[in-house]
Amino acid sequence: MTTPIRLSAEFLGTLFLLTGVVGSGIMGEELADGNAAIALLANTVATGAILAVLIVVIAPLSGAHFNPAVTVVFLLRGEISALMALAYIAVQVAGGVCGTWIAHAMFELDVFQVSEVSRSGAAQALAEIVATFGLVATILGCLRRKPEWVGPMVGLYISAAYWFTASTSFANPAVTVARSLTDTFSGIAPVDAPIFILAQILGAVLCWFLFLGLFRSESKLQ
Repeated sequence: MTTPIRLSAEFLGTLFLLTGVVGSGIMGEELADGNAAIALLANTVATGAILAVLIVVIAPLSGAHFNPAVTVVFLLRGEISALMALAYIAVQVAGGVCGTWIAHAMFELDVFQVSEVSRSGAAQALAEIVATFGLVATILGCLRRKPEWVGPMVGLYISAAYWFTASTSFANPAVTVARSLTDTFSGIAPVDAPIFILAQILGAVLCWFLFLGLFRSESKLQ
């Protein structure tokens, strides 16, 4: 695929991902009548579903990263150039921000917001390391054996990680930036975003390093 097609696909995919994440958070909060568990459940189902669909549809065009942490891993694997990786990350962040703004507009909220939702502390950072490690492990594991399963498995993994991680599994720097610009259910205060992003990159790189060793060991056994 040509560079414009690849970048456009990454932009649109991340845009729809954040429209789904933020929009379902707003809808869930509005309908849950104060029940945070119900709001999170609504947010979870919509996020997992839209991820599975977007990956299946857009993977043939760009690889369907939608996530700077995933792009960094593919850079380390030598499957994308440094320049293209930077371009991917730029359009992922831009797409995520635009998706957040579209969600606000659909629900007649102020388009431009800054989140006041606190998500701070070492436990939250650890949760993001775990969440992103698991996400990358899901992707690499599927690519190794069943590439056609990446979309469904990522959707299922994120749906589960929303509930078993203390941070509700952002697992994505572009998502983190975009969610810092929504003062709704899915938001994160900008002051808390940098540690989330660092934890996400760390989790992704740790997973790549571990799987590199595992795959080498597997090859020696065959």
